Amino acid sequence: MQDLASTPVLILAGGKATRLGEVTKTIPKALVPLAGKPFIDHQLAGLFAQGVREVVMCVGHFADQIRGHVGGGERFGLRVRYSDDGATLRGTGGAVRRALPLVGDGCFVLYGDSILDLSYRAAFAALSPTALGLMTVFRNENSFDKSNVVFRNGRLVRYSKQAASADMTHIDYGLSLLRRAAIERIPAEHPSDLADLYSALVASGEMTGYEVTRRFYEIGSPSGLREAEEFLRRAA
Repeated sequence: MQDLASTPVLILAGGKATRLGEVTKTIPKALVPLAGKPFIDHQLAGLFAQGVREVVMCVGHFADQIRGHVGGGERFGLRVRYSDDGATLRGTGGAVRRALPLVGDGCFVLYGDSILDLSYRAAFAALSPTALGLMTVFRNENSFDKSNVVFRNGRLVRYSKQAASADMTHIDYGLSLLRRAAIERIPAEHPSDLADLYSALVASGEMTGYEVTRRFYEIGSPSGLREAEEFLRRAA
């Protein structure tokens, strides 16, 4: 990965967003209205402001609607390409693996329902030359969601979404950076969860941790949607 501008950001936007109920019955989560615009408009504008220029949308459910709205990304100052799950949803890991032909030496991975308040440039610079990946983490103390990371003395010690422990004070923030060699470890044949890859990379000491200090916002639930809208209106 040479520089921030040439490193694509994969946006995971293929899920069905069932927790939002009627809101996403006929539209994908990416197009949910938020502070006067579809959610994806806020994400893409934020990426451009960070210095990102390459985006890959990992799509599945209601993919045509996302393509129709975002197009090639020109109006956002970006080049946007697409990787489609096809007939079967592949999970977060499977979606990233399927996008491998579009990522070059590596990529950021961003959840398609997250608004993050951090510096992409600083995160990019924090990736260790010997690491296969970087996970951004936030000291959460189970506040906004269940903590799932042991982060101690600037180092990732353990990551698990299933086996919580009292020393898990941090949570994965919603943005990671993966080298191509890490993505190649994801099984290509069947659906998978990115958490499985992250757990393995952390356990083997191949993933760098980068701590951020400002909370994340997400629109995966009605309460999250309200909080994200309040944040965007305050920031406007």
